Amino acid sequence: MTSAERSVDVQAFIDEQRFSPFQWTILVLCFLVVAADGFDTAAVGFIAPSLVEQWGIARSSLGPVMSAALVGLGIGALAAGPCADRIGRKMVLVLSVFFFGVWSLAAARATSIESLTLLRFFTGLGLGAAMPNAVTLMSEYAPARIRAVAVNAMFCGFSCGLAVGGLASAWLIPHFGWPSVLVAGGVGPIALSVLLILMLPESVQFLAVRRRADQRIARILQRIAPHSRFDGCRFIALDARAGREAATHGAGKSGERAQWALGVVLSSRYRFGTLMLWLAYFMGLLIYYLLTNWLPTLFKDTGFSGEKAALMTSLFPLGGVLGNLCVGWIMDRFAGHRVVAMTYVLVGLLVLFVGHGVGHQVWLGTLIFLTGTVTTSAVTSMSALAASFYPTRARATGVAWMLGIGRIGGVAGALVGAALMGLGWQFGAVFSLLAVPAVIAASGVFLMMRRVPLDQSSEGEVAAVALE
Repeated sequence: MTSAERSVDVQAFIDEQRFSPFQWTILVLCFLVVAADGFDTAAVGFIAPSLVEQWGIARSSLGPVMSAALVGLGIGALAAGPCADRIGRKMVLVLSVFFFGVWSLAAARATSIESLTLLRFFTGLGLGAAMPNAVTLMSEYAPARIRAVAVNAMFCGFSCGLAVGGLASAWLIPHFGWPSVLVAGGVGPIALSVLLILMLPESVQFLAVRRRADQRIARILQRIAPHSRFDGCRFIALDARAGREAATHGAGKSGERAQWALGVVLSSRYRFGTLMLWLAYFMGLLIYYLLTNWLPTLFKDTGFSGEKAALMTSLFPLGGVLGNLCVGWIMDRFAGHRVVAMTYVLVGLLVLFVGHGVGHQVWLGTLIFLTGTVTTSAVTSMSALAASFYPTRARATGVAWMLGIGRIGGVAGALVGAALMGLGWQFGAVFSLLAVPAVIAASGVFLMMRRVPLDQSSEGEVAAVALE
């Protein structure tokens, strides 16, 4: 590329390049962030039996501890998005990873349910802030042709974090006690935050929209394409959804540029799609967390032994990694919202089949595996969908608010499951009921693009870019 006072659209440039080793580094770092998130999110579940035994408490008293991190996750996500759209994705991501590591270390010294609940809430704030910024940063460094599969591959870190947490806990707790799990969940993120400072770049789209540091952008892009030259170039970030340049010179000099990021997310242009994303993600997490929390109980009530119930339940998350990659690959080749909508339809069909599969263990185990694969993929793919739906100036806020609102669905799933157990609902009835939120989620995702107004100049671009 020559440098004759020309403008360079940073996203178009990234889209034209091969996926470089530098971008692989970003993917690995974001994968590690999500893995640390998965480890710390599930940490209390790993240490719960030891807490009951050592503190002499009832299992029911751990309810506030279990939910504290989820509440913090929601609040952290809601706050982190607007901050990242103002001060940068990297800074918010580094701070969130560092602080959830610090609070996890502090939780290892808790001596009561009350103190542990409070410290887990603070840990959740950091966890909630980390996830949406990892999604946003990865989506902005991935070429459009593989964006969904890159984001979904990054999300595989969550399942890996859960698996590593289970294996590590099985060794750490007998040797060093339950606090060692929280110590590991603290030291790892703190060390990772140092790596992020040294190796993770700021989003070039964010820098271009903010009209910051053309030389800094040039250095980053040259790490993606070492043979390119950008001397004297002006870098911009074109907003394909609006059919015009999203960046302007100087902060606050354009009404659109100065618009609060949350105002963009809730503007007439995006409001309907935003509400549909929230609805679909809420319903998806309701299904996921209800099954995650209550599958062992449902299996035992059906007549399975404790060992077989645990074995059958373990099949639920196993297919998540493969499912994430497959759905991401398909999203990159067809309309993303339609792919995710069809995935939710499959969730609805599978839960109906599971409800009628009791008594045939091989058939039931296969259906549980497939249900977990499809449910995990549908929920995970929502983040890639949201990242593609919003413009650069509001992307972190849009993704973060979807994740934050969705966490309410996670809490609701646990509570709805408890209510259904209290009413005496059986295995088949519970699974049949889950088809309802699956259909609602599918309808929301399918309808999300129906009311997005298109400028005449951008209709083709939106069809190709907004939802790859």
